[in-house]
Amino acid sequence: MLKTIFVGNLPYSATEAQIRELFEPHGPVHSAKVIMDRETGRSRGFGFVEMDPEQAHAAIESLNGQEYNGRNLLVNEAREREQRGPRRPFRGRRD
Repeated sequence: MLKTIFVGNLPYSATEAQIRELFEPHGPVHSAKVIMDRETGRSRGFGFVEMDPEQAHAAIESLNGQEYNGRNLLVNEAREREQRGPRRPFRGRRD
């Protein structure tokens, strides 16, 4: 079973290939994804990497807090996204 790793505080210029390259010294990377803003198409400054559990733990220990392109990375085990309540429809201004 793969572990998903959260990678935060990424430089906005970071690519999926660069993130993969950063993690590969710790073991095979099954996937690397930089999260992009839907409206602008630009990076949101975080992403996710999937690795085998033992290698994932080693990568987290090694890379958390490490400086990468002028930014200190935040690297930890990804958590399940919290469920959001139903969204209310937009009603516009009420005059």
